[in-house]
Amino acid sequence: MIARGDRREGGRWTTRQRAKNDAIWLVARAAIAASAHIPRGVLVHIGAALGAFAYHALRAARRIAEANVARVFPELAPASRRAIVRKTYATLGRHLGDVVAMLDPSRPLIPLPLTDGARACMENAIAEGRGVVFASAHIGPWERVAIALVEHGIPLTVVAREAYDPRFTAIYNRLRKGHGVNVVYRGARGAATGLVRTLRRGEVLGVPMDLASRVPSINVAFLGVPAPTPLGPARLALRTGAAVIVGTVAASRDGRDGGDGRDSGDGCDGSHDLVVTMTRIETADLEPTEAGERALTTRINDELGKRIRAMPEAWVWMHPRWQMQSAE
Repeated sequence: MIARGDRREGGRWTTRQRAKNDAIWLVARAAIAASAHIPRGVLVHIGAALGAFAYHALRAARRIAEANVARVFPELAPASRRAIVRKTYATLGRHLGDVVAMLDPSRPLIPLPLTDGARACMENAIAEGRGVVFASAHIGPWERVAIALVEHGIPLTVVAREAYDPRFTAIYNRLRKGHGVNVVYRGARGAATGLVRTLRRGEVLGVPMDLASRVPSINVAFLGVPAPTPLGPARLALRTGAAVIVGTVAASRDGRDGGDGRDSGDGCDGSHDLVVTMTRIETADLEPTEAGERALTTRINDELGKRIRAMPEAWVWMHPRWQMQSAE
C-alpha cells in the first residue's frame, strides 16, 4: 500500500507535511553547520542527551521499543526491559553525534578495525570471484562498518533506501560517498541491474537485513519471532553463486582495539571498544528455489539475531519490526 505522503512511493506531501519537513530540514541544516565548530566528543555527548530526551518525549516509539524487547526477552523483568530501551536511546544518540561529526571531511577518522578472522573470511570469499552478499544490521555505528570495509581496501557498494526528504538523501550521499562507499538506491532506475553487476564484478554488495521494508519479503524467525524479512539478498546470492557473509560490529575482546594495536576511535563515541566481525553463511547445500531462499534467509536472520542479542542496547528496538505485514 502506498503511503500518501511518502514521495518515495509516488505520494505527495500535503501542505502541512511540507511545512513540517521544511522546518525539520532548516533545523538539521543549521545544526550540521554549527557542528563544524564543535569537537567530536561534545557532539557525541549532545547526541546522548538528545537520545535521553527522545526516550521521554517520543512515547509511541518508546512503547514500540518496549513491546519489541518484551517479545525477544520475555524472561526479563519489566524494569530490565525498560533499562535496555533507555540505554538504546542513549547509544543511538551517541552514534548520531558521531555521524554528524563524520560529515566534516576535515576531521580525522580512524576506521574500525577488522578482526583477523573477518579479514580472512572476506578475502577468501572475494577470491572465489563471484561476488559477496554482505548482510548486515543496524547495530551500533553501522555507517562506520561500511566505511571500515572501504578503508581496508574492500570494494563495497551498499543498498539503501532514499530518505523521505530528498534533501536528506544528499546528506547521506555526502557521508557515504565522501568516504568512498558506493550506493545504489532501491528506487533508482536500473537499481536491480546495478546490484547484479556489482556481484558479477566480484565485488561486495552490502545489504541491511534486520528491518522490515516495503520490498518482497517472507515471514521467517528473527530473534526467535516470525517477522517479514527481505527476500532479495538470498535470491541474489543463490542465483549468482555469490558468497554470503554476515558482518556487524562486535565488542572487542580486549576492550581497546581489534588486535592490530590501533585504537579504532578517539574514545568519545565508544567505537574504540568495537571491531568488525564476519561470519560466512553456508550456501553450498541450497538450490535457487523458494525453499532455498527461505532457508538462506533463515540462516542470515539466525546469525544477525545472535549479534543483536550480544549487544541489545545497540539495536533499533523502536523500529516496528513485528508490526509490519509481510508482502509474501
